[in-house]
Amino acid sequence: MKNKISISPLTNLSLVDKVEIRITEYIKENKLSVGDTIPKEMEFAEALGVSRTVIREALSRLRTIGIIDSKKHKGMVLSQPDFIHNFEKVIDTHLLGDETLKDIFELRLILEMGMIDLLFARKTEKDLVELEEIVSKMENEESGATLFSLENEVAFHGKLYEMSGNKTLQRFQNLLLPVFQYVHTNKLPDAETYMYTKKFITHRELLNFLKEDNKKAFRKGMSQHLEPHFDRILNNSTT
Repeated sequence: MKNKISISPLTNLSLVDKVEIRITEYIKENKLSVGDTIPKEMEFAEALGVSRTVIREALSRLRTIGIIDSKKHKGMVLSQPDFIHNFEKVIDTHLLGDETLKDIFELRLILEMGMIDLLFARKTEKDLVELEEIVSKMENEESGATLFSLENEVAFHGKLYEMSGNKTLQRFQNLLLPVFQYVHTNKLPDAETYMYTKKFITHRELLNFLKEDNKKAFRKGMSQHLEPHFDRILNNSTT
């Protein structure tokens, strides 16, 4: 007689989400890893006391987020999920509300202040040349401005993410494009009239700090550069 898999049965047969939880628990409890096969639909159905239809729907959810995949001659195997891709699909719907966009924007500020050590450790001369081209273009198009075009703002800060050398961070930056748009639709203090507590730090000055390898000045300068954004968040200003 074939041994049944060790997994606790369910009492409520109508909730697919409970089946999904049981299957993920089985994966964790058995310390399965990427490439390992998992039981067939029938085995899960017998162990959990539910129909194959319920199992199939639960597995379909896991397949959608990239946790499992079907391989020829192997059946269902665990795969490494691309969690950034799942974020991309959600953000691409343009259904995120202002509160969520605000939270993501706060995350952007945290990332930009937190990646400075990586930025200085991994920057190259080629990076600085490319950043110089971006800043020069900005200066030609926006002389004396404190509110930059969306295209140039994305180009400058996007290059910083790239220079960090962290691939996940680079991809995550692409998810922040709707947040840049959010910032540029009067959701923040008027950058043209905003009264900085010290002084406005330009992209040129930030670039110079990078060229001089002055991490301390760059960190302080980035904080001042982002001051209007931090001010709105920390003081709960409204639009």
